Amino acid sequence: MRFLRAIESGLLVVLLGGMVGVAVWQFISRAFFDGGLHWGDAFVRVMVLWIAMLGAMVAARSDDHIRIDLFSRWFPERVNKVVQRLASLLTAAVLGLFAWYSYQFVRLEYEDGIIAFASVPAWICEAIMPVAAAVMCLRYLLHVIQPPERKAG
Repeated sequence: MRFLRAIESGLLVVLLGGMVGVAVWQFISRAFFDGGLHWGDAFVRVMVLWIAMLGAMVAARSDDHIRIDLFSRWFPERVNKVVQRLASLLTAAVLGLFAWYSYQFVRLEYEDGIIAFASVPAWICEAIMPVAAAVMCLRYLLHVIQPPERKAG
């Protein structure tokens, strides 16, 4: 488990560094050298997608996503656990649908042979969507069995 956490966190750091580096280079090269990487803007957009999906996977580890929690302070702990499990089950169902349909989308992009930037196929750039959704779906299914402890706040 620690190994997977390290991989996710490491990928986030590398991708964020790469994205910031290319974005800064684009700014400097346009401002001072009247140029830039012709694929730089598309690369940064793809990195935003990857960082968002990896960040969501990291947040799903311990159910740290943003939530609207209006009623839990008034319910007893036993009821809160049931509500938490139901919310995790619903979240897993939505993520399962997202994983399936994003897989279908990526498959179609693969079949069409669309290029995203610099000869990189679009399906490679978009492949993070079904993978991350499937990982999050699995994590929320595990949260149904063993809900993570809520942080006081």
